[in-house]
Amino acid sequence: MNNLLSQVLAYSFGFFSNTPWWGYVAYTLVVTQLTIFGVTVYLHRNQSHRAVELHPIVSHFFRFWLWLSTGMLTKQWVAIHRKHHTKVETPEDPHSPMVYGIRKVFFEGAELYRDAPKKDPQLLERYGNGTPDDWVERHVYTPLTRYGIISMLVINLFLFGVVGLTIWAVQMLWIPLFAAGIINGIGHYWGYRNFETADTSRNITPLAFIAGGEELHNNHHTYANSAKFSVHWYEFDIGWFLIRTLQIFGLAKPNYVPPKPAFATEKNTIDAETIKALMRNRFHLLAEYSSKVIVPVLREEKRKAKDQGKALLSRARALLTRDTSFMDPSSKQHLESTLAQFKNLSAAYQFRLKLQNLWQQTTATQKDLIENLYQWCQQAEASGIQALKDFAQHIKTYTLQPTA
Repeated sequence: MNNLLSQVLAYSFGFFSNTPWWGYVAYTLVVTQLTIFGVTVYLHRNQSHRAVELHPIVSHFFRFWLWLSTGMLTKQWVAIHRKHHTKVETPEDPHSPMVYGIRKVFFEGAELYRDAPKKDPQLLERYGNGTPDDWVERHVYTPLTRYGIISMLVINLFLFGVVGLTIWAVQMLWIPLFAAGIINGIGHYWGYRNFETADTSRNITPLAFIAGGEELHNNHHTYANSAKFSVHWYEFDIGWFLIRTLQIFGLAKPNYVPPKPAFATEKNTIDAETIKALMRNRFHLLAEYSSKVIVPVLREEKRKAKDQGKALLSRARALLTRDTSFMDPSSKQHLESTLAQFKNLSAAYQFRLKLQNLWQQTTATQKDLIENLYQWCQQAEASGIQALKDFAQHIKTYTLQPTA
């Protein structure tokens, strides 16, 4: 009997140990991508922001898989992420590179997650509401977190023998590297910005599939409650692709996606509809202002400037749309010096600030907003700057209804 048991174990342990190298790679990519999907679709878009509704089967599958592959707790992850959005780039942000430095967040992002509840004892109660609190969560996932990742190790060893240990190690490093390190670190440090949000979030790449679509981090911070992270035709969000696939089978339902601006070219008035359309698309409006006003005026100033002035303008381009609260002293000084030397560019910059301030008047009535926007357009048209004149006319074409 013992001999028979030994033979069974010998044959079963490392069941796929003769798999070619590409088989190990394929399996590793599948299981790590599944974990990423669990983080971005379940923890992030579903639980943290309620951007998408998931069928209970899908939701619990991801809970179970994350317990196996990461040992992360839903309530803790959600609470930390919600606090990140609420306190972004402040000393209370659990993992901001602006606070801790890029090196700390990139290499020790997972440790920052573990330390967050210790630094804020009220974290889970304040930010973790609405997450699963059933029998399984209370008696299995929460108290037995280590048993999940140990079970994953046993499964990998059973399937692949000693190689399974390496695969398991990759699985354990995947989320700390890509989610905690790259997204929370690089995603607030390097990349491009579609929208000038009140933080340092950036899109790392327009092709977002390695980290489940999380690479489009600036888009997410702009429309935090959106189930879709891509906003331009050239951006691809694999997390959204999965949601749409699940939706076909009735397993997911997006609650919100980024708004698309609509225009009526014949419209030439500022009314309540204009205000509603601009409020809904205010981030898009400011992005348009940068491309249709700031860039043309900058280009014209560079055309007229001498070599020293051209160098000054080139260095200032990225600063002209950045929130000054995230600039270091030298950048602020450079921006001030540039604006002091170039009158039209300074005017375009000031008009941008005034336009941005319109949407921050939380106590303003609709009538006030209409009047303030009307005054802004009149002043822009009287500025003598052609790009500003054209943009003042363009603002009036914003509408809530799609145009034919």
